Amino acid sequence: MLQTYWPEFATLAVIHFLAVIAPGPDFAVTIRQSVRLGRQAGIATAIGIGAGISVHVIYTLMGVGALLHSTPWLMSVAEVLGGAYLLYIGWGFLRQASTPMEVSLAESDNGKPAAVSVRQSLTLGFMTNATNPKATLFFLAVFTTIVSASTPLTTQMLYGVWMCLVNAGWFIVVSLIFTNPGVRQRFLRMGTWFERVTGVLLLGFSLRLLVHAGQRILT
Repeated sequence: MLQTYWPEFATLAVIHFLAVIAPGPDFAVTIRQSVRLGRQAGIATAIGIGAGISVHVIYTLMGVGALLHSTPWLMSVAEVLGGAYLLYIGWGFLRQASTPMEVSLAESDNGKPAAVSVRQSLTLGFMTNATNPKATLFFLAVFTTIVSASTPLTTQMLYGVWMCLVNAGWFIVVSLIFTNPGVRQRFLRMGTWFERVTGVLLLGFSLRLLVHAGQRILT
């Protein structure tokens, strides 16, 4: 079976990895959490992003992705919801920009604050990816143009598991890079500006989704 589906899997894996490393909301959120809250929060965010991919995989395999693509108003709803969520967290980052980053740096090995930040980061990573309608279009394109209709469902599910692991693994690497003491201190010295730039980037992603949804509705 491995020999039969290896070319298909290799093509999917390469295209998916190129999509993963392209900067987007996941990237911005992972860096922000890593720099502001530390390694545990950054890794938790990365794991949440990997878990969020499973949402797209599941509904794509169930055919819901194709339904969204063929029903413009449903896709517009998905874009509005995704854009609204990015708007919410982007605005939240901008509001927190006035809080000195050093205040949030304490990471207790057994204290409550660290546990809370890890849970929140896990949820943030999951929601950032799961509500991204661009991922809907990506998975629909991948599973309709690269993955053969004759590929067994179990094999397609393994493809999905692979993509979840790659997403989590990549953003764990990103987190490790940005929680390196030297790298992190450079960003911490930027303090407020770093937080503002991250917030503005997320607002930009949000507005792009909302504008696209508006254009879809008007046409």
